[in-house]
Amino acid sequence: MEMRPVLVAICLLLVTPITGSFWTVGSQLVMDPMLVCKKTRRLKGKLADICRKEPSLLKEIAKGVQVGTRECQYQFRNRRWNCTTVRRSLKKILLRDTRETGFVNAITAAGVTYAVTRACTMGDLVECSCDKMTSKGNRLAKFARTVEAKKSLPTEGDWEWGGCGDNVNFGFKKSREFMDAPYRKRSDIKTLVKLHNNDAGRLAVRNFMRTECKCHGLSGSCTVRTCWRKMPPFREVGNRLKESFDGAAKVIPSNDGHSFITEGPTIKPPGRFDLIYSEDSPDFCKPNRKTGSLGTTGRQCNSTSPGVEGCELLCCGRGYDTRIVKEKVNCQCRFRWCCEVTCNTCLVKKTVNTCR
Repeated sequence: MEMRPVLVAICLLLVTPITGSFWTVGSQLVMDPMLVCKKTRRLKGKLADICRKEPSLLKEIAKGVQVGTRECQYQFRNRRWNCTTVRRSLKKILLRDTRETGFVNAITAAGVTYAVTRACTMGDLVECSCDKMTSKGNRLAKFARTVEAKKSLPTEGDWEWGGCGDNVNFGFKKSREFMDAPYRKRSDIKTLVKLHNNDAGRLAVRNFMRTECKCHGLSGSCTVRTCWRKMPPFREVGNRLKESFDGAAKVIPSNDGHSFITEGPTIKPPGRFDLIYSEDSPDFCKPNRKTGSLGTTGRQCNSTSPGVEGCELLCCGRGYDTRIVKEKVNCQCRFRWCCEVTCNTCLVKKTVNTCR
């Protein structure tokens, strides 16, 4: 399936203020990520600068949206809501303020941070480069104060900062400028929740950087090590945000009108890494145009699993149909010297269960 048009739609939905008139125009902007800039001529501030002066950065941002979407679909592949990119569903999800909305915002902000940072390291952006930290640099002093940094710093032997680390601060900054700029002057509950979840996604990348080192010395000895900072694999970012999704806290507006509090007095106030929401999620069992639910009819399930991917839960108690399908697989593989593997093609039967 061609993903690019719907991913562009996600990008547009995430960076444009939620207004009734936007959805009329935004539904047509599905062919080019640059349209987020071309169709919004009254842009101001940092977002306008990116649109008008940094087209290469805009391309990396679009890649980041794809990174986030693929990870979202992986994390929710076995759940009733499977992070579908079908526009009639996703648009409704993003209009609401559920757990699912929070995860989409967080993983997309993380994906943009990740893609822009990686582009800096690879030299694909003229606006930035890799992060060349030094033992006397201010960046090191600031970084070393974080808890995760102290856990990952080398504890044995002599070492020094060097090499070409990931410039995550640049990626963090550009993700915030592009995704948060349209909402900075608003203080309604949906905006506060969105900005919080965006930051939680970015922090899942920046605050979990790891240290990598290379040895220097004669005959393979490790007299001195040069170390640099590297982003975690994005799968780890997705896993971390998925855990936050499972433990997300429901919030309500506070009396001052500029912040939020948890719905119940016994609920622990959310931290910067936690995801939050203000609306309960639908059950996603049946199609519902109002909520964006596509239902689970036709989804494949696992009849032997008691978990969320099991037929009982995924099919919402409606039952499931079973059929036997045949598929071609490689079999009877042989290794031939040197260096070739030859296989036969076999037909195997596979049981497929689908929700009614």
